[in-house]
Amino acid sequence: MENVFEILQERGFVQQCTNQEAVSQLLSEGKIAYYVGFDPTADSLHAGSLVPIMAMAHLQRAGHRPVAIVGGGTTMIGDPSGRTEMRQLMSRETIDANGIGILGQLKRYLDFSDGHGIFLNNADWLLSLNYIEFLRDIGQHFRVNEMIRAEAYRQRLEREEGLSFIEFNYQLLQAYDFLHLFQQYGCALQLGGDDQWGNILAGVDLIRRINRKTVHALTFPLLTTASGAKMGKTASGAVWLDASRTSPYEFYQYWINTDDRDVERFLAYFTFLPMDEVQRLGRLRDAELRKAKEVLAYEVTKLAHGKDEAETARATSRAAFGGQSDDLSAIPTSIIKPDRFAEGIPITVLFHEVGLTTSRSEARRLIQQGGAYINEQQVRDFKTIVDSGFLDDDTLLLRYGKKRYHRVLVR
Repeated sequence: MENVFEILQERGFVQQCTNQEAVSQLLSEGKIAYYVGFDPTADSLHAGSLVPIMAMAHLQRAGHRPVAIVGGGTTMIGDPSGRTEMRQLMSRETIDANGIGILGQLKRYLDFSDGHGIFLNNADWLLSLNYIEFLRDIGQHFRVNEMIRAEAYRQRLEREEGLSFIEFNYQLLQAYDFLHLFQQYGCALQLGGDDQWGNILAGVDLIRRINRKTVHALTFPLLTTASGAKMGKTASGAVWLDASRTSPYEFYQYWINTDDRDVERFLAYFTFLPMDEVQRLGRLRDAELRKAKEVLAYEVTKLAHGKDEAETARATSRAAFGGQSDDLSAIPTSIIKPDRFAEGIPITVLFHEVGLTTSRSEARRLIQQGGAYINEQQVRDFKTIVDSGFLDDDTLLLRYGKKRYHRVLVR
């Protein structure tokens, strides 16, 4: 059987590892428990979260046991990693509600039934800690001079805003999570983004000091697109896994609009297609590459939202871009009353109202730059009033640039 560590390496998941040979051997000799933490700062994960989720899924498919942690306790402090300022503190109720939403999304990729996987909230053991005992038993193993050398802390200390004492505790709590999971569940491997390397190593060291045992760390690369944009981000915001935040059609469109240079890499990360098929699709060029993008978009959407939604999104995309289907049902849709079109709606108001732009001024800039379309006709005058004469069978199809559509039904 192929070693799952080699699978992760081939697909690009391994950025740093405490000891590649030891981790490879650990994963090939028997079943282990491994964990990834997700801080519930929102009620949905986003496309960038798919890197750790897919890595967890590969490990589970190889027979290992995932332990998914929602950071109900650590989120009450806030992780300073990758931040230029302190995170907004959140209430316990909001954090718990967010955790429930995240569990539902993880279940699409991981099996938590019958002990195949475990989902835990670190609030269950962190919130009951006695602070003085924690400092005495855990804090004694940390050295401030070593902590401030970590990139996340160093950058914050160099800024005027500085680093709050509450954030400085985050590394101790994350390290304690690893210790708790090792002691209670035999967890021998923690995975996370490469910005978590210092925090994860702190847990490895804490277990070595307290239990005299060796555990391991593995981090993933922090993905950006070939154009330099942060993975899972668009001009309009994050690409969420929650269908109420990012519809399956919009989710599909994000992937089908992948930069040509990213197609093979994203097929390796975000699908379970065999690598020989990934490489074959990655070799396609020009018009044929559109087929590879369609495979990518379909496979990723199927995992996130199910086969039916993926098929609907694919049919809708073909209809919108190639006339290959009459199904436009998955395009984001608004209903507006006929009397408003009898009076006429300024185009900047319309684009803002349906959510294609974040403001009327953005809509104005879009129109002036030639990126606004109504029923596939470009509109260049930002003073345009959209009235009933624009309607096509009581419908408008609005387009922002080449990629984003919104349908308006008049009824």
